Formats: sequence, C-alpha cells, structure tokens
Amino acid sequence: MAEVRIRDLTKSYGAMQVVHGVNVDIQDGQFVVLVGPSGCGKSTLLRMIAGLEGISGGTISIGDRVVNNLPPAERDIAMVFQNYALYPHKTVGANMGFPLKMARMDKAEIDRRVNRAAEILGLTPYLGRYPRAMSGGQRQRVAMGRAIVRDPQVFLFDEPLSNLDAKLRVQMRSEIRELHQRLGTTTVYVTHDQIEAMTMADRIVVMRDGRISQVGAPLELYDRPTNTFVAGFIGSPSMNLIDGTVQGGRFKAPGFDLPLPATPGLAEGRKITYGIRPEHLTLSDAGLPASLVVVEPTGAEIHLVLRVGEMELTVVVRERQAFQPGQTLHLAPMPDMIHLFDETGERI
Repeated sequence: MAEVRIRDLTKSYGAMQVVHGVNVDIQDGQFVVLVGPSGCGKSTLLRMIAGLEGISGGTISIGDRVVNNLPPAERDIAMVFQNYALYPHKTVGANMGFPLKMARMDKAEIDRRVNRAAEILGLTPYLGRYPRAMSGGQRQRVAMGRAIVRDPQVFLFDEPLSNLDAKLRVQMRSEIRELHQRLGTTTVYVTHDQIEAMTMADRIVVMRDGRISQVGAPLELYDRPTNTFVAGFIGSPSMNLIDGTVQGGRFKAPGFDLPLPATPGLAEGRKITYGIRPEHLTLSDAGLPASLVVVEPTGAEIHLVLRVGEMELTVVVRERQAFQPGQTLHLAPMPDMIHLFDETGERI
C-alpha cells in the first residue's frame, strides 16, 4: 500500500489544455473516487497515474517515488478497465495468473496467489471455465482477480461497472467496497455516477473542466457543497437551485417568496442562488403555492415535479397520498437546510 500525491498536474494535447493544475493527496489505504460529467478529465487523470498518458507538467508520487517517467509496469499499480479485457481462449485461472506468468513468477506462487484471489472473490468453482461461459458480473470479478494477484500498492478502477445492468451494479458496488475493506489497498476509482461515488468512497474528488471543484467525504459534499456545480451534481434527485435577489430580508424571484436564514452579507438587492434539496421541501397547509406536474412513485419514496412560475422544482416525500397532476400544493423549506450561493456560484 502507498500514498498517492499529485502536485500541480497538467495535461495538454497540443494547444488544448484538458487538466489544469490538479492537486490531490490520497492517503495510504483510502478509497478515493474521481467523479464528474463526461469530459471533465477524471479518466485522463487516472490514466496519468497509471502511466498510460504522459503528463505535461507537475508530479505524481506513489509511495516515496516520483513516477512521472516510469512505465506502467514499474509503478506497482493494477488497473481494472471498463471492458473486462479477458483472453477468451484462456480459463479463468489462466486469465488471473497471466500477469504473474509474464513476470516469470514461480508456478507454485502463481497458483497460490490465484487461489487466494479466487477465494476472496468467490471464483474458486469457476477457475476452469472460459469467460464466454460466465455472466458479466463474474467476468468483472475475474478482471478484479487479475488485479488482486499482483498485490499492487494501488488499485485503479476506470468505470468498471458501466457495462452491467442496474441490479448487478448495486451488487458489485458492495463487493468492491467489501474487497477494499478486506485488502486495505489504496484505491482510485473513476465514475460518472454520483450514486456510486457517494456509496463507495472514503473521499470524493469532484471534477469539472479539468479542475477540482471540491474534495471531501461523501456527506460533507452533500451537506455543504462549495458551489452550485457540486450542489447540482451530488445528490439524486439534484438540489433545486433558484436565481433571485434579497428583498426585505426574504428571497424573491418570479413566483417565489421564501425565507432566508440569518447570513452575514445578504445586503438588500444582492443577487443570489437559493438552494434546497428535494427532501428538505415539505408539504404544508400554507407556503409557496406550486402546481403539480408529474408524480413519480419509486417505492419507498414519491418524487413530485412541481412548477412555480417558469421553474420546475423536485420534492421527495415518503407519505402515500393520492397526488394528481394539476393540483396545487404548498411548499415550505426546512429553515436549517437552505443553501445560498453568490453570483459566481460559490457558497455564501
């Protein structure tokens, strides 16, 4: 295991810069998730850690070594890709042991490591099978086993669950997290799915346009997003964000008249963005009138889409009621759960 330190990292393709001065410290044994929309630079950053992409500036250290100029094979990392990249003509056991065979390791040691990884991943009964005779989830376990046998300092995962169906993704999330708890190996995991990030990570690195927007524990990002981008990206359904102004100590926008928390700097007429998560808007007898547009039952919860003026808000409720599109409901924000952002999108 090892700490990963990234300092002032940049990446350019010709005149186009895609990663801008990234600084991240990943502690020994941590599970860190890089998350963000497509094109934000998260996979490029992971590939630079792996040595599959050259860097344009800055340093990457794994343990006590700067690895900028080391090839992937000398970085003591193991990577699991989005596609399983298994050899179809080799058995599960042969696929898992292949990197050790290429390293000319003793056969007895290869067998020991393969058997240990297979036991950890529940693959022992399948060591003699070929990949074509296995499900998607089993193939992903084989790919993980191939990484485990190398006993690396750092695991790198590049969107490994994207090709799986929804139910299997949930199962594999738990399995990867449990695997990390058993092995304790430093792990860097890339995904565009913020639910994966929230449920798996010790720390999340939220990226946007090649820069880091916020780094923190999952609930820290959820409870105190540093800007409107993180507020809207982390959480499902996402936070309701409304642009308006401060008037008479309240928040005003077309169709909106909402209370404001006691916050320094809220001068009369100041332009702000008012944020409230869907579960922190409650239905009340009096409050902000809103027209119900869509009812989305999910089982444990009901998601309501309501229109206020020209804006749509999402509300999450757990009570079973006979909601009907077109009816008027009244909304009240929980006073302690209001988020305020300035004109630049930064948290006030």
